[in-house]
Amino acid sequence: MSPRQITLKALKRVVINGASLSDVLPPLLAPLAPRDRAFAQALAFATLRWHHRLEALTGRLLSKPMRDKDRDVGLVIEMGLCELLYLRTPDYAAIQETAGLAKSLGKPWATGVVNAVLRRVQREGDALLADLDRDPALRLSLPDWLLGALRKAWPEDWQALGEALNAQAPMTLRVDLSRITREAYRVRLAEAGHDAEPHPVAASALVLAAPVDVNQLPGFDAGLVSVQDAAAQLAAPLLDCRPGMRVLDACAAPGGKTLHLLESVAGDLDLTALDVDAERLRRVEENLARAGRRARLVAGDGEHPAQWHEGGAYDRILLDAPCSATGVIRRHPDIKLLRKGEDIPRLAARQAALLEALWPLLAPGGMLLYATCSLLPRENADQVRVFLQAHGDAEESPLPEDFGRSTSPGRQILAGEQGMDGFYYARLIKQT
Repeated sequence: MSPRQITLKALKRVVINGASLSDVLPPLLAPLAPRDRAFAQALAFATLRWHHRLEALTGRLLSKPMRDKDRDVGLVIEMGLCELLYLRTPDYAAIQETAGLAKSLGKPWATGVVNAVLRRVQREGDALLADLDRDPALRLSLPDWLLGALRKAWPEDWQALGEALNAQAPMTLRVDLSRITREAYRVRLAEAGHDAEPHPVAASALVLAAPVDVNQLPGFDAGLVSVQDAAAQLAAPLLDCRPGMRVLDACAAPGGKTLHLLESVAGDLDLTALDVDAERLRRVEENLARAGRRARLVAGDGEHPAQWHEGGAYDRILLDAPCSATGVIRRHPDIKLLRKGEDIPRLAARQAALLEALWPLLAPGGMLLYATCSLLPRENADQVRVFLQAHGDAEESPLPEDFGRSTSPGRQILAGEQGMDGFYYARLIKQT
């Protein structure tokens, strides 16, 4: 299959069937040559990133709505529009190749429709988009429910935040500081032809000037470096583990934070990595094996410790809670389609249940770090505030002020701030 056919196949699975792009795209890309693979990936990500805007533009240019059985034609049009408007493919190539893709659908009428829509946008694109962008949800290509939630939560920041969610995220590396200094690894990167800058907040983070295949990173196979956003790299230092401590990583998959916790004390932790999904727990195992680190891997639900907990209290608990993932949309644009407003109460209930179930497992004087990659207060500060009010033995531990903003309790990083993904942290101490 051609790169565009691969992209269309992935988009159909996401938009029509509700699958995750990170699940469906990698195996589809595997047979392609590197250049074609990069193009197909860029086209898939960009089309999903701007899906709401492109879908609305398509609808305004069609004489009648597309039937459900012809949603593939609508996706072909969106792909062509994406190439014209965002990927800057030469107009003639974008129109010709997209028309050819439409022809492959076996719907004779589709080629003419695709041609007509793309050529009109080629001629009148600026005026058409100006009219469309009177609606801020379409200008920012966000679902109405999410834009409304962001405006309510961040009335001074929602426009910049919406734009940040559409930006391409940088490729950020986490250096294993127990084995090499950040500057020494930066020199190794430069010798391999890759420029990088130290991140201003995350002490282990280097931000690459341009993304590269991980196989080009010196020492990646040996675990010297990992790929992880700077916001996520704050978890391990905030949890402040000490050698020999008993630690629970309660929602561990895919294992980036698990590995970082071990790196923070050169592997000297009695660490249990728990995840409800046994299949995803294999990712944790792979991450640890690459770096030569060890932890106890347990498949189980944090809400029900009786099913997996063998006794004894933990000195530290990391609860990277399941959430809306609205803070990482720039890396996972399919979240705009897959997440719904009605999901938030369900997720908030799950987070509250996890906090309630795990808190008794924390030793007196111990620390629990609550984290999400959400931008929504209901999953973050509101969640922790309710918990603190209900638990007299829980006290908030202040966080450093060099990242994000105070939400009392906790601190919120908005997507794009200091180059980071959207993240929330709150640190709780159990009173003795």
